[in-house]
Amino acid sequence: MKKFLFTALTALLVGSLQSNAQFVKIDGHDLKTPKGEKLFIKGTNLGNWLNPEGYMLKFNKTNSGRFINEMLSQLVGPDFTNEFWKLWKDNYITRDDIRFIKQTGSNVVRLPFHYKLFTDEDYMGLTAKQDGFARIDSVVKWCKAEGLYLILDMHDAPGGQTGDNIDDSYGYPWLFESEASQKLFCDIWRKIAKYYKNEPTILAYELLNEPIAPYFKNMQELNDKLEGIYKLGTKAIREVDNNHIVILGGAQWNGNFKPFKDSKFDKKIMYSCHRYGGEPTAKAINNFIRFRDSVNLPMYMGEIGHGKDEWMAAFVKTMEENNIGWTFWPYKKMDGSSFVAITPPPAWDTIVKFSEAQRVTYKEIRDARPDQAASKKILLDLIEAMKFKNNVVQKNYINAIGLKPE
Repeated sequence: MKKFLFTALTALLVGSLQSNAQFVKIDGHDLKTPKGEKLFIKGTNLGNWLNPEGYMLKFNKTNSGRFINEMLSQLVGPDFTNEFWKLWKDNYITRDDIRFIKQTGSNVVRLPFHYKLFTDEDYMGLTAKQDGFARIDSVVKWCKAEGLYLILDMHDAPGGQTGDNIDDSYGYPWLFESEASQKLFCDIWRKIAKYYKNEPTILAYELLNEPIAPYFKNMQELNDKLEGIYKLGTKAIREVDNNHIVILGGAQWNGNFKPFKDSKFDKKIMYSCHRYGGEPTAKAINNFIRFRDSVNLPMYMGEIGHGKDEWMAAFVKTMEENNIGWTFWPYKKMDGSSFVAITPPPAWDTIVKFSEAQRVTYKEIRDARPDQAASKKILLDLIEAMKFKNNVVQKNYINAIGLKPE
């Protein structure tokens, strides 16, 4: 009996070690591949695909997923809007996009997603039959085929973690004050981790994107709750998955790391910073470097971009000199400042004009609404324009960040 138990425990231990050996590891400031080679993150974000943002479509007022869905429903009706979102998800990111990202020399893709993709809440044309796992499964399959790692980023959390358009919230980070939202946050991460626990293509789970915008009078009170929320999410993941790294972003646009007091609560955590604008120098990101050095864990620039080519080239040099990997934001949008650009379809300004119009009353909606048939055609033209074969490769942009455009 003792021999049997010893043999069984040995087999279990060996199996666990073999499974664990397939995954990216943390080694001080560095990430290491299963072969023991250093992994310096270079890549991009699939923003706007599963978490639409208005500015990438040239909208100003209509700047979040909820607002866009409401505007489209007012414009062409809810049924056509639901059909539009399915076509959007089918065509915005495909195998061709992932293949191209690999060809540039990238090694990592960050995938922002909305928590509603894993609930029965109304989102992007679906309710009870949400397709979060199906969509991510496709990207996992494509990344595996191309040899890319994937970071799963909860960009929009239950209740909202930012309190702005980027988390598709109601203007406040209710996640930090709602036990129901916190439970749902943990339940979704547990569900995702259980599903992908044995998938080595996934590099890490990024629990929250840009928590706690700097607008709120009780910002410090909210900041004091951040690490506790991260611990709850990590605990939920570890109940089912001990293989994957967990990424924690700083407060205030991933720029403030003072809320972190305990870097030892889990053996597989790393941190993520973001930067838009500012000088492309080590001095400008010294707070990120100092924090990284103090905890002796990896720091990675999860979002950076929207600058001139010279600025981006200088910032890439600074990040590489200071061992901070990066994923530029975003991969695809209208009018460039991205790996590839979507050319707005003819008469796109018609849609933009409606999105900017005052639509508080039903009369205002009726008065602002353009011809529905023409509007539907424009939206279908957008679906065609977003396909990779019709995108414009931004060669100067890709060259500026040290990758290959072709």
